[in-house]
Amino acid sequence: MTGVEQWLLPKVGLSSPPWTLHNTTPDHVKLRPAAEMPRIEYPKPDGRISFDRLYSVFISNTNHEEQQPAHLTLKDASVPVAINLAKCGGTESRYCPAGVYEFVNQDGADQLVINAQNCVHCKTCDIKDPTQNIVWVTPEGGGGPNYVGM
Repeated sequence: MTGVEQWLLPKVGLSSPPWTLHNTTPDHVKLRPAAEMPRIEYPKPDGRISFDRLYSVFISNTNHEEQQPAHLTLKDASVPVAINLAKCGGTESRYCPAGVYEFVNQDGADQLVINAQNCVHCKTCDIKDPTQNIVWVTPEGGGGPNYVGM
């Protein structure tokens, strides 16, 4: 296929393969309010074939330095609770595969807590956040998951 795409198609005048999928709409635009969507109930992890989030983060050998500046920040700290939690059901706590974002009730008010030390650098939050309020920057040093050891 590489030969066809790199050698043959340019010879016949095609710059990109006809089977390439083109998606011009950003992913975060396609999210719907939580009230419009059915609730999905997932089975509990069995510890043999499926595992919980914390175990999966542990097995990825994720490591961030203690004094490292935060690589996950919010443009506006009021948006996650006021808009995302109210309208979309707190998507941050659902789309992150490592459970970095969690909503907690502190002193009678909901609040978003970012556990950046669990981040596996998948950038889902940068792509999926409905308000594009999360800023993901490349972390300092060689921290993060140890993909070589997986």
